[in-house]
Amino acid sequence: MTAPRVAVLGAGSLAGAMLSGWERAGVVFDSLVTVNRTAAGAAALAGRGTALSLESNPDANRVAVRGADIVVIAVKPYMIDDLLPTIATALAPGAVVITVAAGIRSERFRPALPRSVAVIRAMPNTPSAVGRGVIGLVADPAVPAEAMFAARALLEPLGEVVEVPADQLDGIVAISGSGPAYVFLMIEKLASAAIAQGFEPGTAALLARQVFLGAAELLVASGEDPAELRRRVTSPNGTTERAIAVFQAGGLDDLFVAATQACRQRAQELGRG
Repeated sequence: MTAPRVAVLGAGSLAGAMLSGWERAGVVFDSLVTVNRTAAGAAALAGRGTALSLESNPDANRVAVRGADIVVIAVKPYMIDDLLPTIATALAPGAVVITVAAGIRSERFRPALPRSVAVIRAMPNTPSAVGRGVIGLVADPAVPAEAMFAARALLEPLGEVVEVPADQLDGIVAISGSGPAYVFLMIEKLASAAIAQGFEPGTAALLARQVFLGAAELLVASGEDPAELRRRVTSPNGTTERAIAVFQAGGLDDLFVAATQACRQRAQELGRG
C-alpha cells in the first residue's frame, strides 16, 4: 500500500514494532519521519525514512510533524503533557493524531491541540512487527469518518484491527497490548520446566517455542474453540489430565483474572497522570 506523510514521535519498542510491520508489509510512505530521544536511537532507524533525535535537535518533534498527514504519538505516557504544547502550532490543519500511549484519554489531547486536528486512540502490540498484531482502535463518534478511515488504513498492515468503545481500550491494553509478555513468560517457564526434566537449554527452548507456535497455528487452522481442542488431548485418567489438574489446583484462572485486572488498573493510573 501507499501511505501518506507520517511522523512517529517516540520511536521506542512499540513504535519500532509498528515500523518493522510496515516495512515487512511493503508500505510505501509519501514521507516518514521518526523522532527518538537519543542520537543512537535515531541511528538505529537509519533507512526507515528520516530519523531525527531530540539529542541532536531539541526541536525535532516540531520539525517532524510539519506537513504530516498522520502523527503517531508513541512517547511514554508521562511525557504527553510536555509534548503536546511543543507540536500544537506545527501540526497541519486537518492532521490526524494517533496516540498509542497506554491509558491516556483523548480528553488530555484536545485542549492542547487545534480543533481541526482529529485525535484517535489506538493500542497495537509487539507482534505488529511481523504482521500478527492486534490493534485496538477506539471508535469515537466525534472523530470524522475520513480520519478513522486513514487510521485504519495505516494500522491494518500490522494485523487485526478491532474497534472498541473508549471505555474498553484499557481492557485491550490488559489483554492484547500486554498479552505477548504473558505468552513469552509461559514459554520461558515451559522451557525452564523442560530443563528440570533433563533437557539441554537449546532443546528446551525449541520444545517450548514449537509447542506454542504449533498450538496457535492449529487453533487458527481448525477454527475450533480452544477449550474443545484442550478436551481432545486430555484423555480421562491420562497424563495431560494429571497436568491440567495441577494447573487448576494452583488457581490459574484466578491468576489470569488478577493479572489482567492489575494491568488495566495501571493503565488507568497512567491516564490520571
